[in-house]
Amino acid sequence: MKHKTRRFLLLILLAVFVCGQAFGLHQVMPSQHVHRASKRRTHLRRVRWNPVFRPSRDSLLRQNEEIDRLELPRIQNQAELDQLIASQELVPIVASQTLRFDPRLDPDRRYCRPWTRDFLDDLSEAYYQQFRSPIQVNSAVRTVQVQKKLRRHNRNAAPEKGETASSHLAGITVDIQRRGMTRQEVAWMEQYLMPLKDQGLVEPEEERHQWVFHVAVSGRYGELREPKASAGDEQEEAQDNQSAEPLSVYPIATGTSSFDLAPASIK
Repeated sequence: MKHKTRRFLLLILLAVFVCGQAFGLHQVMPSQHVHRASKRRTHLRRVRWNPVFRPSRDSLLRQNEEIDRLELPRIQNQAELDQLIASQELVPIVASQTLRFDPRLDPDRRYCRPWTRDFLDDLSEAYYQQFRSPIQVNSAVRTVQVQKKLRRHNRNAAPEKGETASSHLAGITVDIQRRGMTRQEVAWMEQYLMPLKDQGLVEPEEERHQWVFHVAVSGRYGELREPKASAGDEQEEAQDNQSAEPLSVYPIATGTSSFDLAPASIK
């Protein structure tokens, strides 16, 4: 009996030892696999997100300095927003072949300052000529009330007050969809924005969690654009005047087309 009992106990110990090893393998191996997969994902994120315009406190300070220079209010509520729209201090952003909206963006928030819309018009036209695709506006003007609600579920959103408050509150800023762009399209956007930033005309950020180009536009953009537009209008008018010369002043020979005798500008 003692021999049988001893043999039985040895079998039990052997079974416990074998099961323990199997259990240990079952617990450890997946953990190592998950850890390695997590490291790979972290590495990929670091490689993919290497923006030219990295968000920073200094950038937020520059955006607010421009708002203060222009003496613009931070829009508190819907009533103030409606008043600025009625006075045309805020103008509508219009969807077109070159520009579309995130459908979730409230129509009451599809407004911005006139010079910001000028920037959007120029950017969207240049982008469309390059890629035959429209840019997408995800956000534009916001009120302090809207910003407070946004911060409840988005910790990365800028505050609604203080020296680093969101520049959306003054209507000078738009968020342009970056998610879904190819590397070539992102690089084009960065190259387009860089000289404007160097001139102090825009203050861009490439947000990581929202995957947008956040672009605050200086009031100087409109000041710089107006003389160019006026010069272009004058040149066009001069060309129109030259083209409007009556064809009767040119002799028409027999068998010669009037198009052959037209001024070079008409040809």
